[in-house]
Amino acid sequence: MSTTIQIAGAQPADEVGARSRVSGMDRALQILDYLYEIGEPAGAYVIAKAIAAPLSTVYATIESLIERNMLGRQADGSVWLGARLYHYGLAYARSLDFLTVATHEMHELCRQVGETVQLCSREGDHMLVMAMAEGPGHFRVASRVGTRVPLNWTASGRLLVGHLPLDQRVALFRRCAKTSPTGRAEIDPLVLAQAAEQSLDARLCVQAGESDYSVACIASPVCDTTGACVATISIVLPEQKALDANAGFNEAVKEAAERIEVEMAWRSK
Repeated sequence: MSTTIQIAGAQPADEVGARSRVSGMDRALQILDYLYEIGEPAGAYVIAKAIAAPLSTVYATIESLIERNMLGRQADGSVWLGARLYHYGLAYARSLDFLTVATHEMHELCRQVGETVQLCSREGDHMLVMAMAEGPGHFRVASRVGTRVPLNWTASGRLLVGHLPLDQRVALFRRCAKTSPTGRAEIDPLVLAQAAEQSLDARLCVQAGESDYSVACIASPVCDTTGACVATISIVLPEQKALDANAGFNEAVKEAAERIEVEMAWRSK
């Protein structure tokens, strides 16, 4: 006959098993979240007790975070949020400012031209639709918010990489350029790389029928103080309308992009 003795303060076996399955990333986030919540430095023992984690694991995770400047050690041995998190916070704050400013201009441009307007950014080898204001007409576009398409399919895609060195642009398009559903999208890496730079210099790129039949895109870059294209604002409309040189779409979208840059202090008035 065997007897199981439960030691005071010990965790049941099933809880220990569950606890051991906590990933390193989750453990790091627990530590960061705890420090954020208490609002002051804390020692490893206090943190381990608060998040119900093994002290040895907490020590190891803290050291890893300190090495990566995610945490900083105080004179008394306690730890606090590191400088790297501060820089992440600044970047996040800037992105919120940008989206606020850009979304306002997006809706203003939509009202001005009466067509659908999108804000786009780059996500690796793809263009990503960040926000969209639909025009009042019956024309609807397939690319909704969250849509990702190859960079070579759209006007915005080319602008977003136009600031990169030529060799990087060629390598990028060689890797990611794909044939579009209409078969009209350019796939030659060098041609795309050269067109991207030319479009960025002109602050305008127009593509028609390359990603969707009878659909055109007129885009202008939003560039930061370094000249890098961080986003685009574009008008998405029927192909025949985009070909009307007297409609004023080109100048309207360029002026909207410039206003965003001015508001973000990336361009002087």
